[in-house]
Amino acid sequence: MNEKHVGGVDRRTVLKAAGAVGLLAAGGAWAATPRKTYAVVGVGSRARMFTNAMTGPFRDTSEVVAVCDRNAGRLARAVKTISETGASQPRAYAAADFDRMLRETKPQYVIVTTTDASHDDYIVRALDAGCDVITEKPMTTTAEKAQRILDAVKRSGRHIRVTFNYRYSPPRTQVKELLMSGEIGDVISVDFTWLLNTVHGADYFRRWHSNKANSGGLMVHKATHHFDLVNWWLGAEPETVHAFGSRQFYTPETARRMGLSGPHERCLTCPEKQKCSFYFDLASDPGLKALYLDNEKYDGYFRDQCVWRPEINIEDTMNVMVRYNNGAHLNYALSAYDAWEGYHIAFNGTKGRIEHRIVESGGAAGAAKVQSGSENVSIRVIPMRGQPRDIAPIVGKGSHGGGDDVMLNEIFGVDPGDKYMRKSDERAGAWSALVGIAANKCFETGQTVRVPDLVTGLTAPDRAPMPDRRAPVPMPIRIKIP
Repeated sequence: MNEKHVGGVDRRTVLKAAGAVGLLAAGGAWAATPRKTYAVVGVGSRARMFTNAMTGPFRDTSEVVAVCDRNAGRLARAVKTISETGASQPRAYAAADFDRMLRETKPQYVIVTTTDASHDDYIVRALDAGCDVITEKPMTTTAEKAQRILDAVKRSGRHIRVTFNYRYSPPRTQVKELLMSGEIGDVISVDFTWLLNTVHGADYFRRWHSNKANSGGLMVHKATHHFDLVNWWLGAEPETVHAFGSRQFYTPETARRMGLSGPHERCLTCPEKQKCSFYFDLASDPGLKALYLDNEKYDGYFRDQCVWRPEINIEDTMNVMVRYNNGAHLNYALSAYDAWEGYHIAFNGTKGRIEHRIVESGGAAGAAKVQSGSENVSIRVIPMRGQPRDIAPIVGKGSHGGGDDVMLNEIFGVDPGDKYMRKSDERAGAWSALVGIAANKCFETGQTVRVPDLVTGLTAPDRAPMPDRRAPVPMPIRIKIP
């Protein structure tokens, strides 16, 4: 978040913004029920996935008892929106009153959807108060904060759920099934390229994410999804990381080369909005307008900052090499200015190769258009010296390739059990974030980083069984040589 436009809110401001909604009204009309109780801290765009689930399909099993945010206007809107569903009437608390919220409403679970760098603060305080935690990814942004969380879990005996929704999309589960079956034997190397287009990719450079102190940069905020996928697909832990990163596209120089005289502060007041195709009309999307434009008077946060600003300090071009504890190597690339959105990945094993590709329609986060909707999905198996065959992908519906609904059902509905072990805790959250954290260190020092040295007490997550890497390997079919 733009640091000069960040501020807290006090209780009086919250009450004033709430108006007739009666944010802090006692919940006398809401008698105790057997529903599980939740408090949500951070009520920006990402929180809506959870609150919509709890006030919609899972309203009979879940109750939002409290919401917490530092922006009084967004806080009032969240209470109004939730209350109008009739599912619950949450009490509202300013960020400064988070501990009081826990004491007074006694939630069983705290859902953390604040800016990334503040996750550890709310997670640790919730754990120490006796609550279990559900947190948006990344779990945290630095090794020191990861250590705080790991220590708090051990100290409190409570649990953390990190919501890696990408694990749950059907085609990614299909890839996991193929790897578990031993289709290509032991995975020796992985080539993984993730592309963000100039709609979705640019959006990280206009939001609070553009300050690495808030987000950890794309290596943490975005790539934690991708590193978690590889960790989960391989059933292994990363050992060493070497990486390069730079900011080459979203720069003042690029703006000038495109014929602009800027950069400027924000799109709303930009004198060159007619010339810039990266212009972001915040007022045109009702949801974004209600969440941000209408409420920036409370904290001064601009959701439509210029993507060419000189003070941006995150990278847009990143390459990472990772060695895993099972011997596998990963070559990973992430860029944020590409002609198409999506990824391609190839697993090379002792019996063959799996190629998997998804083309997505990435949009601005929180906008009305579904983000990360799949348009083209392919999975191909290429046996060693054999003929390739295409696997018909199972394409999910809804956001994040259909992963969100599957994950939400597991969280708020009935957990059916899962042979793929997609549920992730603080260990998986730490291992994925620490790869990005290690990469950030490499950007600064140019030196290789050992991931296990960044924290203490981190063990392997629960993993689905993978093929035995000591088992016999079949001889490939004979071909004429030469």
